[in-house]
Amino acid sequence: MAEFPDFGKQCDVEICKQLDFLPFICNGCSGTFCLEHRSKSSHNCTVDDQKFKGDPSKTSVSNGFLECSLNECNSRELVPVLCEHCHKNYCLRHRHQVDHQCPGKDLCKEKKGRGGVRNESRAAKVALMKMKMKATGDGSIPQEERIYLRVLMPLGNKEREYPMYFSKYWTVGKVIDKIAVTARLKNDNNKAVAKKLRLFHGSSGDVLDLQNPLEHFQTQDDCPVLSGSTVVLEYVDEQCAQLLTNRDKYPT
Repeated sequence: MAEFPDFGKQCDVEICKQLDFLPFICNGCSGTFCLEHRSKSSHNCTVDDQKFKGDPSKTSVSNGFLECSLNECNSRELVPVLCEHCHKNYCLRHRHQVDHQCPGKDLCKEKKGRGGVRNESRAAKVALMKMKMKATGDGSIPQEERIYLRVLMPLGNKEREYPMYFSKYWTVGKVIDKIAVTARLKNDNNKAVAKKLRLFHGSSGDVLDLQNPLEHFQTQDDCPVLSGSTVVLEYVDEQCAQLLTNRDKYPT
C-alpha cells in the first residue's frame, strides 16, 4: 500500500491499534475502529447514537454499514459521506447535491472549503478500490504517478463511462487527447471548429483548465481532482461557460 501512504487508520482501542484500510467510524463517539471493535459494545462506547440527524430509519448503522438517507435508496457504505449543506449521510451514488435533491446551496456557485475536500477525498478512496480493477491507461506510467479517474463520456456516446488512469504530470489537454483516442471520440481541439472537447469536474461542474497538470487540481479546495474522482468529458462551444450546467443528465 505504498501508493497510498495516508490510506487507512489505526483502531482507537489502545490494546489493539490495528491498521485498517477500511476502518469503521462509530456514529456515537466518532472514533475509528477495526472490524473486531466496530460494535459499540466491543469498544465500550457510552455515547448515544446522535451523530446523524434526519430520518432515523435512513441514517442508521447496520452491521457497521451506513445507510443512504435518500428514501428510495437502500445502498450502504462502509464510511460516512456527509453532505456539508443538509448534513445527512448518503451513498457514493447520491453524494452530490443534485443526486439527492439537496435543499442546501448550489455547489456550482459556492466554494466547498476543507469540509468538501474531506468528503471528496473519502468518497474518492472508496470509489478508487472498485475502479482500479478495470481501469485502462498507459502501462509505462509509474504507480506513484498514476491518478485514476471515472470519466463520463459526452452525451449521446454509446459508452457512458470509462475508468482510466493518467500521469499526475499530464496537462488536462493531454488527458483529453488520451481519452479521445481510447474511446474513439472525434477530437478537433487543434482545429478552428465550433465544438471542442473539454473536461469538467464531476460534482462542481467547473471546467478544468487545459494548461494545468492533474496534480494542480489535487490541492484545490473548490474542485479537487483526486485518484478515484469523477470527471465529465463533453463537446462545448469554444467560448464555453465555466460551468457544466446539465450535470444531472450524466450517470451518477
